[in-house]
Amino acid sequence: MESQVRGGTRWKRFAVVMVPSVAATAAIGVALAQGALAASFSVSGQSFKVTTDQLVGTGFSQYGALDEGYTMDGKKAVHPVAVSSFKQATIKNLCQSVVTPNIPVLGNVSLILRAGQGAKPVEAQNLYIDVADLSADATFENIDIGVAAKDANKGPAMRKGETANPYGFAQQADKATLTDVKQTAWATTAGTFKLSGLKMSLSTGVKECY
Repeated sequence: MESQVRGGTRWKRFAVVMVPSVAATAAIGVALAQGALAASFSVSGQSFKVTTDQLVGTGFSQYGALDEGYTMDGKKAVHPVAVSSFKQATIKNLCQSVVTPNIPVLGNVSLILRAGQGAKPVEAQNLYIDVADLSADATFENIDIGVAAKDANKGPAMRKGETANPYGFAQQADKATLTDVKQTAWATTAGTFKLSGLKMSLSTGVKECY
């Protein structure tokens, strides 16, 4: 079965739109027992933007959750997200950007990370992405829509310790292919994350992937 999706998500619809993401962080690579990753950290006050030419993932599932964390001035904050997980994923031409505002003397400082631009794509296993907004062209193979989150079994299991209703809406598919991806995310965790041809740069001003 194929389903084509294009457009941006909204928080009120975050649980019913396919939103896998491809956020890359150089420090990611911590795996817990049996491949289940705990969502035990508080997210920062900065979301980040990601683009990629193509993401191909197998063993996909998605459900709604809440990310708890902070604002940039240290206040508590909660963000509704769509958690998308893949058993395995390959990502072509990845760009991730995050802007840190109002640094004394320097002003805004932008970090841009790029990987998978050549013949070798980025590779990930047991990948979880917490996304607030996405646009892409997407094709799903053997998709099930409306599964109880705790019973979704094509992708990795729900993460331990996260704020999510196991009886809430979920969807799953054997395979998902996304092209021309643009997204905003709050967090990413993975069992392994192999960044081929990793390049990272810092510059003043606002410079983002899109």
